[in-house]
Amino acid sequence: MLMKRELLDFKQLIGHGYGDFVNTKKRYRVCKGSRGSKKSKTTALDIIRKLKKYPLSNALCVRRYSNTLRDSVYSDLKWAISKLKMEDEWVCTVSPMQMVNVYTDQKILFRGLDDGLKITSISVEHGVLCFVWIEEAYEISNEDDFNKLDMSIRGEVPDGYFKQITLTFNPWSATSWIKARFFDTEDNDTFTKTTTWECNEWLDESDRNIFLKMKKNNPRRYRIEGEGEWGIAEGLIYTNVRFESFDVDEVRKIPGIKAAFNLDFGFTDPNAFVCEMVDNTNMKIYVFDEWYRTGVTNKIIAQAIIDKGYGGQRIICDSAEPKSIAELQEEGIKAEPSRKGKDSVNHGIQLIQNYEIVVHEKNCPEFKKEIQNYCWAKDKNGKLTDKPDHEFSHGMDSMRYGVSKVLLPDVFSFE
Repeated sequence: MLMKRELLDFKQLIGHGYGDFVNTKKRYRVCKGSRGSKKSKTTALDIIRKLKKYPLSNALCVRRYSNTLRDSVYSDLKWAISKLKMEDEWVCTVSPMQMVNVYTDQKILFRGLDDGLKITSISVEHGVLCFVWIEEAYEISNEDDFNKLDMSIRGEVPDGYFKQITLTFNPWSATSWIKARFFDTEDNDTFTKTTTWECNEWLDESDRNIFLKMKKNNPRRYRIEGEGEWGIAEGLIYTNVRFESFDVDEVRKIPGIKAAFNLDFGFTDPNAFVCEMVDNTNMKIYVFDEWYRTGVTNKIIAQAIIDKGYGGQRIICDSAEPKSIAELQEEGIKAEPSRKGKDSVNHGIQLIQNYEIVVHEKNCPEFKKEIQNYCWAKDKNGKLTDKPDHEFSHGMDSMRYGVSKVLLPDVFSFE
């Protein structure tokens, strides 16, 4: 028998800014927002609330890759169950990953779009599948993958029930199909919303200061991560770019393929370790792995390179950091400086612009964000210059160090 229990005051739990979001019954509920805008936590609370309100309903949570579910939507929903004081109603397991209501047999299922068969054959034993949550929807680069999922949510629902697909994400690029489909056209079946960190009253002073500093020091990044606006890349430097989860081992078999491993140092900015393979015959650069971290020592960087299996490789590093290079060498890393010279940046960019850049979208999410926003800087009058903007440059600089070493003979100099 269904346990009788009044939900906590839901409005008090979620705070302000999301009333229209939780109340809409349109099929597509699409929310882009800044970091810290509580969109994921609000969605998790709302799904648990809806399942309580509609006892014949079930839910499905989706991300592009199944191995990212546990630390995101699964964790957020467990948090929501606790916040709503419903721990005794839900049994949560990771093998299989699901949540089951012990009183109603309702289920919350979890799937990755990288397993197409499991997505298209979704079914529930009791009731109907009503609610779908796609977290980090920006990761879904192929609209056809979304369409397959959309078509699998079909069938009649009981009177008073409805079906709803929720997409939440940070809007890293205005070229995303999500913008064209849901934000650029009017559709009676679609609800869209943009939220920012300023609607999150649960942030403390230190959290808010992060955004205020970003607004002052990194306005381009703040537009996306602070204001929840689309990453509009005027003056994009690399345009011949493709994103796909290619088979790294198959690429390694290409005759004449050469590997490059490279590192751009940072501390407040991220350290960006990026790995490429260069196919000079077909003019392609495959970016296949990455490691981005802020606030870490060179010893930690060295250990990360070793842990990822690249400890025996030659690592091309920012030549402006000889002390850091020496510290990596002391840790057993074959670190060496990149080419330098007053025109080395532009020469390296021009060299890479001759190639198609294929980015492994599963292995390299940070690099993907950067290359879609890596632009020429503007002068005080708003005109584009011939110098790259520093923001979104870390992985780009790293790639340039390694690829330049691979493609140019050692005797070449930018001086």
